[in-house]
Amino acid sequence: MLTVELINSNIPRLQLQDSVSKALQLIKDFRVTHLPVVAENKYLGMVSEEDLLDAEEEKMPIELLQEHFINPFVFDNEHFLSAVNCSNQFDTSVVPVVNESKDLLGVITSTDLLKTLGNFAGTNEIGGIIVLEMERSQFSISEISRIVESNDATILHLNTTVQNDTGLFTVTLHINKKEISAIVSTFERYEYDVLYFFGTENFENEIHSNYKHLMNYLDI
Repeated sequence: MLTVELINSNIPRLQLQDSVSKALQLIKDFRVTHLPVVAENKYLGMVSEEDLLDAEEEKMPIELLQEHFINPFVFDNEHFLSAVNCSNQFDTSVVPVVNESKDLLGVITSTDLLKTLGNFAGTNEIGGIIVLEMERSQFSISEISRIVESNDATILHLNTTVQNDTGLFTVTLHINKKEISAIVSTFERYEYDVLYFFGTENFENEIHSNYKHLMNYLDI
C-alpha cells in the first residue's frame, strides 16, 4: 500500500501567519502532537505542541517559531512502511505526505498506520504464533517454510528482529492453523530453539516448557 492511499484529509494545516493560540486549539481539537505548516501549499515543516506551549505570547504568529519546526515527511509514491519509520523516528502522531514539488497532500495519522500495519502483519487472520530464536547463520526462510508446510500449514506472516545484546535472530511466525503443537515439535526435532508459542490451548505451552526442562535434565 502506498502512502497516498492513507492520507487523512480531516487534519488541518497551518499557515505562517496563524497564531500560537489557534495552533494550540487545533492540536487539542484533533488530538495530535504536531501539525504541518505550509506557505502557498508548499510544505515547510511541522510545529509541535511543546514548542507552542513554550511560546512567549499566544497571539504571536507561528512564523516566529519556524526555527523550531521539524521536517519529517514521506513522498506520495512510497510504501506505507516508510511512514511507519518516519513516525517512529520523529515521534509524531501524524506524518506529512508530499509530492515531488513538496506540495503538502495531507497527513497520515498514527492510528491509521497502526491499523494498516496490523492488516499487513495478518493480525486479522485466524492462526497460531511461533517464536524462534537462532543464530543469524541458522536463519533460512526455505527451511522454515518447509518445516511448516510439512505439517500441512502455511506461513501467513514472518517477521525477524535482532537482539542488540546477543545478536541473535528472533523469528516470529504467524501460521494459518491454531493447532500448532505438531509444528512446534518438528522445529524442536530439527534443533530450533522455540521461545514460546500461542495456539488453541494454553496448556500446550506448559507441555512445551516441561519438555524443555526434561531435555535440559537429560543433557546434564
